[in-house]
Amino acid sequence: MSALKIKKGATSHSAYNLRPNFSDVEERHTLAVLVENEPGVLARVIGLFSGRGYNIDSLTVAEVDHTGHLSRITIVTTGTPQVIEQIKAQLGRIVPVHTVNDLTVEGPSVERELAMFKVSGGGEKRVEALRLADIFRANVVDSTLTSFVFEITGAPEKIDAFAELMRPLGLVDVARTGVAALSRGD
Repeated sequence: MSALKIKKGATSHSAYNLRPNFSDVEERHTLAVLVENEPGVLARVIGLFSGRGYNIDSLTVAEVDHTGHLSRITIVTTGTPQVIEQIKAQLGRIVPVHTVNDLTVEGPSVERELAMFKVSGGGEKRVEALRLADIFRANVVDSTLTSFVFEITGAPEKIDAFAELMRPLGLVDVARTGVAALSRGD
C-alpha cells in the first residue's frame, strides 16, 4: 500500500484544499462601514467586537448622507488575517450595514486624526513646547500664563510622536478624535 504523507507545515496543492493560508501575525486594519443612521446600530457594531473579544483601537462615527440617513463608522482594529476576515464577514451580516470596506487591503488610503494636548509648564519647558509645536505644525488654541492647549492633525503616528515629545515637557491631558480615513484615487 502506498500512503501519501504531507509533512507538518507543508501545504497541499490539491484542488480540494479550500482553506486559505493565513498568518498568525497580527495586523492593523482600517475598516470603513456604511450604515443606516438609526438608533442602536453603533451598539450592535460595538457588541460584535466586545462579544467576540476583538479590540477597537480607534472608532469614529458621523452622518455622511443627511437625505439618505447614512452614517460612516471608521474602525481601526488589530488581529490576525483570520480574525480580520471574521470581523468583516460578521459586520456584513448586520442588517443596517450597507458596505464594509477594508481600506488597508483595498489600496492606498489617507488617514488623519485630530488631537488636542494640554501642556503645563514654564521657563525653558514652555519655550521648548512652543518650538516643537511649530515643528509639528500644531496650533495654539488656548494659552494661559501656565499652560497651552495645542491642536494637531495628521496620521496617528504623528500624533503619537508629538505626545511622546510633550510628555517630559508637562503633558497634562490629551483628547483624540480617532482615525478618519478615505481611499485615494477614483
